[in-house]
Amino acid sequence: MTTCRFVRVALALSAAGALDAGVQTAGAQPATPDPGADLSGVWTNDPPQDTLAFQNDSWTAALPALTDWGRARFEAAKPSRGPRGVSVTETDDPVYACFPPGTPRVYLHPFPMEIVQTPGRVLMIFEYDHLIRQIYTDGRAHRDDLAPSWMGDSIGRWDGDTLIVETVSFNDKTWLDRLGVQHSEELRVVERIRSIDADHLEIDITMEDPTALAEPWHGKRRLRRADWTIEEFSCMDNQNFLEYERELLDFEAPASP
Repeated sequence: MTTCRFVRVALALSAAGALDAGVQTAGAQPATPDPGADLSGVWTNDPPQDTLAFQNDSWTAALPALTDWGRARFEAAKPSRGPRGVSVTETDDPVYACFPPGTPRVYLHPFPMEIVQTPGRVLMIFEYDHLIRQIYTDGRAHRDDLAPSWMGDSIGRWDGDTLIVETVSFNDKTWLDRLGVQHSEELRVVERIRSIDADHLEIDITMEDPTALAEPWHGKRRLRRADWTIEEFSCMDNQNFLEYERELLDFEAPASP
């Protein structure tokens, strides 16, 4: 991918398509049609005006309430964004070493995603690093034989037309935002995903971690439908982010229709 192409993708002006190549794991329940809404399609960030100041960096304008452990980790971090930001070559943000951003931080990166629904499973296919997240909706419980992972183990259920997703089994190697707020392996993320209308989605997010967060941290993401296809983007090294960082600092999101 050329630098020019990378920047266009980073500003969410490029496009996306997807393939459902997953298979059910052992222990899955028989697949039956899901009762909830159809969330399928390609989606990109559509931030409300009152969130523009922080929507590329974090979930709220103010820091969450942190435990002593969480604050020590935060203060030791060297983010590339925010008032404590350093250059890309100096940052210790794991994504600049090409590690996955984790859940829910992946939503903070200005790249589109595609949602694909099949009976018993919802797939989120992210253009960013071509990550695929599987959310099982077939009634199974969280697995108890998984090692801690980057994106976690996601189980969903429908409450009317709202998809409620609980994700656990994280490793402690990702950040919750781009400012250096970190978490432990006790992180639990609950999302409520619903259609606002045919062309807009809203995701309410609650992050709980008794080791890092003194109280639950609540965030929200709004997305709009895009007539795109998901393209391949593979992180290679820090140099890919240099022009992206410069362009992102000057980026102004288009006003909502």
